[in-house]
Amino acid sequence: MIRAMLLLSTLIVLNVKADDFYIKIVEAAKERTEHFVVYNGSYRKIDYPNGDVPKNIGVCTDVVIRTYRALGIDLQALVYEDMRDNFSLYPSKRIWGLTKPDTNIDHRRVPNLQVFFERHGESQVTSDTAADYQAGDIVTWILPNNRPHIGIVTDELSKDKLRPLIVHNIGWGPKMEDMLFTYKITGHYRYKP
Repeated sequence: MIRAMLLLSTLIVLNVKADDFYIKIVEAAKERTEHFVVYNGSYRKIDYPNGDVPKNIGVCTDVVIRTYRALGIDLQALVYEDMRDNFSLYPSKRIWGLTKPDTNIDHRRVPNLQVFFERHGESQVTSDTAADYQAGDIVTWILPNNRPHIGIVTDELSKDKLRPLIVHNIGWGPKMEDMLFTYKITGHYRYKP
């Protein structure tokens, strides 16, 4: 109860609409940081639906997938179904040379998640203003090595109280860090099915 009250007061300070769904997303994202995960994005055959790579491995997309799965939302199935019906709208042919969707990997690729969130969520402004980012938002970046990256905005602030912290995995397992403006932002989404 006390933790929920603190979270609600933090959301109000951040000028965030206190929506129970996004409070749960933030809590689930922060819980991901308590897991030991080795960065490994190798292709693996997984179950469908509700498939997952082994719990001790993962990449940035797995943080988002596992966060939503904690709330009973299967991004693997949702992305696959949308790609099955709208394959030409996704970059899988252009980037990876695929001719059809693949339940094992499509949801684990940032460019596919970007298209999915643009189609089924709310695209938000990408800016260098911290107040534009609400707890529970999903942000994508392009890293210096031209690799896409994804993370979830939290309700906690940086030490200087100027930026929301992000839960992401950039190679050292899921972490909550002050990195919102460290890399070029390429997408900003709010997704509530």
